[in-house]
Amino acid sequence: MPDFECRLKKYRLLKDLTQEQLAAQVGVRRETIMRLEKAQYNPSLKLAIDISRVVEAPIEEIFVFK
Repeated sequence: MPDFECRLKKYRLLKDLTQEQLAAQVGVRRETIMRLEKAQYNPSLKLAIDISRVVEAPIEEIFVFK
C-alpha cells in the first residue's frame, strides 16, 4: 500500500466534481480515482500533475507522502 495521505476527495469536492467527471478529465477510470482517494494506489507523476491541474491545487497539497 502506498505510503501517503491523499486529500484528493477534498479538492475534488471543492471543484464540485464527481469521481467519474474527474476520471474523464484526466483520462482514467473512476475506480482509479476511488483507489487514489482511499490511498490504495500510487499515482504516476503524469496523473498527479493532471489531477493537480484539474482541481487547481499543488500536488504536494493533494498527495502528502510520509
